[in-house]
Amino acid sequence: MNEIKDLTSWNDKGVAVITGASSGIGASFARSISALGFETLLIARRKSKLEELAKEIEQKNSMKADVLVADLSIVEDIKMVSKKIAQLNNVDIVVNNAGFGTRGYFDKISLDTQLKMMSVHMTATVYFCRSSLPIMIKRGRGAIINVSSIAAYIPRAQRVMYGSTKAFLNMFSESLQIELEGTGVKIQALCPGYTRTNFFYAETFKSFDISTVPEESWMSKEDVVELSLNALREKEVMFIPGEINQEFFKLYQDPEQGKELRENLSKSNIIPRF
Repeated sequence: MNEIKDLTSWNDKGVAVITGASSGIGASFARSISALGFETLLIARRKSKLEELAKEIEQKNSMKADVLVADLSIVEDIKMVSKKIAQLNNVDIVVNNAGFGTRGYFDKISLDTQLKMMSVHMTATVYFCRSSLPIMIKRGRGAIINVSSIAAYIPRAQRVMYGSTKAFLNMFSESLQIELEGTGVKIQALCPGYTRTNFFYAETFKSFDISTVPEESWMSKEDVVELSLNALREKEVMFIPGEINQEFFKLYQDPEQGKELRENLSKSNIIPRF
């Protein structure tokens, strides 16, 4: 039975497929994984950003970086990417990072927006895992990182679809890893907390006051990625990066000590209905 080994020790390194690669955590994964000696296939909607990153990676790391423009809220684009992955014979890593958030009541946010979130977070992840796993299993090694969120554990108003789709990623990842026992393939559900990216600067978060989040609660995207890649050596599927996030999660789960925290979180950031 194959054991999961440190990916930095792999010989004849193959391709890493990274979605949502044009910025934020996705771009940081692309830089870090390329620096480890893997070719990359960078996927996102913004062609210019992808090409800029690919040029940077190739110049700095001397590793090939291909770009593929796709909107993962569109099923036809998901199928196109999935077909591309299936045609590769040396996929070693897949990072399902593409995603977005919304803030508002479930009955006020358009159904189209919520279905797009399900497509980006869930449908695309399922397709890309299904396309890559036969290749990884045949090679006897591989790593899939499904970028979830600590929000997957915390039911909150105005985050209904975001938390729910991330909770799916957690269960999907855990169940998949059980099936893959002994194949040499590692699944990780990465559950970061507040991370310094453009995520909270999107139009959907215009009413969110970032200054209300304590400075010590934030992590850099580079630290999140480094900790995630290091954690691939461990057996655990669920990974919450950062000591502060881990302590917060422990407190939240504590039946007694976390009671007040859970109550406060369920009431926080509630905006009036109109």
